[in-house]
Amino acid sequence: MVNSVIEEDVTVEGNITSSKGSVEVRGRVVGDLSAQAVTVHEGGTVDGALTAQSVTVEGTYSGKIQCEDLRLAASSQVQADVSAQSMATESGAQLQGNIRISGKGTGA
Repeated sequence: MVNSVIEEDVTVEGNITSSKGSVEVRGRVVGDLSAQAVTVHEGGTVDGALTAQSVTVEGTYSGKIQCEDLRLAASSQVQADVSAQSMATESGAQLQGNIRISGKGTGA
């Protein structure tokens, strides 16, 4: 799997798509992000829709999340509408929005 990193000093304005890889955000993304896996690191910010199999938020996120597995770290600040199969939230994580967890094994 290919790993792309948006470093701390980088701001990307626009949509990002990685069809076969993961994207790590240490800086700022203003736009939609689609990848196999997305990690918003502590200090990182994303404003836009996230679509991925796996999403981990340690930083700040605002938008809409659609994924299979969502993990929110204690340092995360999330304002989003969430649609996921499973979600793990560490104590201290902040989450505002609509949440729909479908559970695993519901697919045909």
